[in-house]
Amino acid sequence: MGIQRRWRAWLTNSVVSRWLTNGRYYQLNLVSGDHQNPEYRIAEDLRVATDSPVDFAAGVTSAFLSATTFIVVLWTIGGALTVTVAGSTTTIPGFLVIAAVLYAAIASGSIMTIGRRFVQISEDKNQAEAEFRYTLTRLRENGESIALLGGEQEERDGIDKTFTKVLQQWARLAGQHMRTTLVSQGSSLIAPVVPLLLCAPKFLDGSMTLGQVMQAASAFTIVQSAFGWLVDNYPRLADWNACARRIASLMMSLDGLERAERGDGIGRIKRGETQGEAILSLNDLSVTLDDGTAVVGEAEVVIEAGERLLVAGESGTGKSTLARAIAGLWPWGGGSVNFHPDRRLFMLPQKPYVPSGTLRRAAAYPAAAEDWTVEQIGEALDKVGLGHLKGKIEEEAPWDQTLSGGEKQRLAFARLLLHKPDIIVLDEATSALDAKSQDKMMELMTKELPNATVVSVAHRAELEAFHSRKIVLERRKGGAKLVSDIDLIPRKGKRRLLGRFLRHRKPPAAKAKAV
Repeated sequence: MGIQRRWRAWLTNSVVSRWLTNGRYYQLNLVSGDHQNPEYRIAEDLRVATDSPVDFAAGVTSAFLSATTFIVVLWTIGGALTVTVAGSTTTIPGFLVIAAVLYAAIASGSIMTIGRRFVQISEDKNQAEAEFRYTLTRLRENGESIALLGGEQEERDGIDKTFTKVLQQWARLAGQHMRTTLVSQGSSLIAPVVPLLLCAPKFLDGSMTLGQVMQAASAFTIVQSAFGWLVDNYPRLADWNACARRIASLMMSLDGLERAERGDGIGRIKRGETQGEAILSLNDLSVTLDDGTAVVGEAEVVIEAGERLLVAGESGTGKSTLARAIAGLWPWGGGSVNFHPDRRLFMLPQKPYVPSGTLRRAAAYPAAAEDWTVEQIGEALDKVGLGHLKGKIEEEAPWDQTLSGGEKQRLAFARLLLHKPDIIVLDEATSALDAKSQDKMMELMTKELPNATVVSVAHRAELEAFHSRKIVLERRKGGAKLVSDIDLIPRKGKRRLLGRFLRHRKPPAAKAKAV
């Protein structure tokens, strides 16, 4: 058990580290491959994959020692068997040992033939169990929305469907167990009879006593059991094989992401350092799906320190994907995203993550809760309109379920005030707030973080008042293009051109006026 614990700890740490590196846990949701429900694979399949081999090694060692010990006994007691066939005499030395080996080979061959689909069925069963658990987890995590919509019956139908699949896979597995059990139990019942039949001629001619026959039968059974270890452990071996394959497929998917990070296969967005006064720049940036399908094509943007850039465009033009590429979550594409050295980036998604634990931890995330005092966190909550929660900062509660969508977005702005990043990427970060609350949050961010560079993805036209510049994405063949660049607040210096489309052609007057 000590070996199992250490092996599992080492492999779990290795897989989890690879899974969490460079946002791969997020990127796995975007690529094809056999890596569904990675959390179940890490928690359950990995446990079986490390526990079973140690048990198998102990079992094989025990079987080997038993076989080597009692083979000597069986060889000594059984001796040689002389057989006369058609006037020809043949002497078989250690005939009981040979019989035990042949018997075990026949039984093992039968179990492998009958249970040849055991591994695949075990793997399908584990996947069905993972999907069932995932369905229940999603129901708990989205309980408020489901309850408000009255979707209990629909959810019950979904649960029944996934659970029916679990039962079907269990029925298939039970059929495999039944067939392999018939072979293993039948083999165990027949094994004691075989040596008696083989020793009968020697007992009848007086060359073996009854005591020697019984000793030979006992030794034969022990040797056969040792040789038949595969027969007795085939179901567990198949289950281990299935779990090991599921872990291996997850690691292969992680290998694919690692190869992409090195630039193998499909193009990869590079990340570097800016030159001059620019704090953020997109150089010939193209964003694609993992299969190479273009989303955003050939964008060139230069953002100076303190600029507040609004990215606009119709739904589906790739604005959020572009924001994820800037934040480093979306790796596929070409060109580069460059940052000024020693500048910290902080992203506010549309649905902020609220970790389990205290409200203090939720406000400080992703830093440690102890990095700020209770008073500092309370002040930040008060500024974003969550002052009524100041008395519950140290309280552990299901805050992800307790806070409303608007409160979660306010909490995300409180994190901004605590972390004070240099570059802020907002992806529909005020979508759950009313217009008045949205204005307060944007004014607060402008006041508290006046030197921060902001890149916002949003649809609301009233947000233009809080930005100094606006670019527009428009869906085109071969990926969305940046088709206009407008200074919402007049700035001195030369105008920045965005994208090769603008370098080669000015936008029509009607389009510019509409923007």
